Amino acid sequence: MKKLPIGISTLKTIIEENYLYVDKTKIALELIENGQYYFLSRPRRFGKSLFLDTLKTIFNADKEVFKGLYIYDKYDWSKKYPVIHISFAAGNPATKEDIQAKLYEIMDTNQRHLDISCPENFSLSGCFKRMIEEAYTKHNQKVVILIDEYDKPILDNIENTEVATQAREILKDFYSVIKGSDEYIKFVFITGVSKFSKISLFSGLNNLDDITIDPNYSTICGYTQNDVETVFAKHLAGQDFTKIKHWYNGYKWLGEGVYNPFDILLFISKNFIYKNYWFSTGTPTFLLKLIEKNNYFLPDLENIVKDESMLESFDVDYIELETLMWQTGYLTIVKTEEGFDGIPLYSLDIPNYEVRSSLINTIGDFMTKIHNPLVLKNNLFNAFKTSDFIIFEREIKSLFASIPYNNFVNNPMHEKEGYYVSVFYAYMKAMGVETIGEDVTNKGRIDLTLKLPNALYIMEFKTDGKDALAQIKERKYYEKYTSSNLPIYLVGIEFDIKEKNVSRLEWERV
Repeated sequence: MKKLPIGISTLKTIIEENYLYVDKTKIALELIENGQYYFLSRPRRFGKSLFLDTLKTIFNADKEVFKGLYIYDKYDWSKKYPVIHISFAAGNPATKEDIQAKLYEIMDTNQRHLDISCPENFSLSGCFKRMIEEAYTKHNQKVVILIDEYDKPILDNIENTEVATQAREILKDFYSVIKGSDEYIKFVFITGVSKFSKISLFSGLNNLDDITIDPNYSTICGYTQNDVETVFAKHLAGQDFTKIKHWYNGYKWLGEGVYNPFDILLFISKNFIYKNYWFSTGTPTFLLKLIEKNNYFLPDLENIVKDESMLESFDVDYIELETLMWQTGYLTIVKTEEGFDGIPLYSLDIPNYEVRSSLINTIGDFMTKIHNPLVLKNNLFNAFKTSDFIIFEREIKSLFASIPYNNFVNNPMHEKEGYYVSVFYAYMKAMGVETIGEDVTNKGRIDLTLKLPNALYIMEFKTDGKDALAQIKERKYYEKYTSSNLPIYLVGIEFDIKEKNVSRLEWERV
């Protein structure tokens, strides 16, 4: 069997050293034939670097690499184009000077590759422009510009606003050269994780075709279901494809859903053990801090609807949580409908089981900062599984009693019902319990509904001294589920904001 290309983003290496390759050359050819300037946003570890290297190999006219692939007998290999390849994938520049030095290093590499040079006293943008012109003159062909992880110097420093802003301004000046060099350019392809607005980063580059949510290119990165069942057929022989899909598929950009390649490759190489391979490669620390800072109500993750402007609402000094989660792969588009003004509206949700269990679990642990939450989670789960409310009351009090006091310094989140609902919601979701937040009925919204095989739990949380159980009974929230043929328990939980814990827990079986 062919080897698994884990961590390999060079096409020639994959082909010549007998690694598996999912053929993306049909999409590459369509892009080359139908346009000139492209932008693509995809989360980390989705194969952006490999796709750019595929484009680079095509424009280098290295025909034999593509033998047996779609593009082999359909492309004009007689022309070789000079390629300027700019990648920020490696390294982590942490200062303005580091970022500038990184750019000079990148340009030096390109100059040596193209056998050109620019004077030492040139500015970054001046040197970039000189490179484009010199490459055109030297090689007597228009220039191809491929930019990988264009936004990484900003995202790496996003918690340091001063450095992130400096990075943005450096890159804005650098990228502006592309617009003024049109006469020398054959093709431009820019990739990154985030989508900064054209005003903030791509000023003047109005001809950039953003294919991020173009259905024609939804599978440009990642593996389709067909890829998994055919290209990886021998490697996955005897495996449950339905379960694999549940765990790892579901990333959508208005077209066919895809898998993150890293998940499939690691799943096979680790002997088919189901784990959070992609999620564990990078803890979303900044995302967690944003959730905490904004006191985000976690059940709202189930009811996110945005228009296309969400793609451009990301900048150093304005970061919308849902936009960040979508761009980084923690949310995906699950449904599209037309708004009242004809503008498409996108419903977002967590893409698959891996992300759902890992993300919610990580958020819950971050919000509570409990040293060892596993025992608590296990006891809570068993309490619900057996409908033992004595154990449940003991464990939920233990949960909130374990949250460090300094969590609440300068952040009075404990004064709001949403905080307690969010923490409990995160714990239940992380344990795989079907949990519905803000569950809509004809009489109002249930704070949380828990669905277990043995019973349903209708839960109301209060911090204002009102009778939580009485509200459930008065509004007859349980009527929505009377046909379920399962025992229904009504659970009212009241909190003392001074003690930051449960003051009263009542329950009743319908």
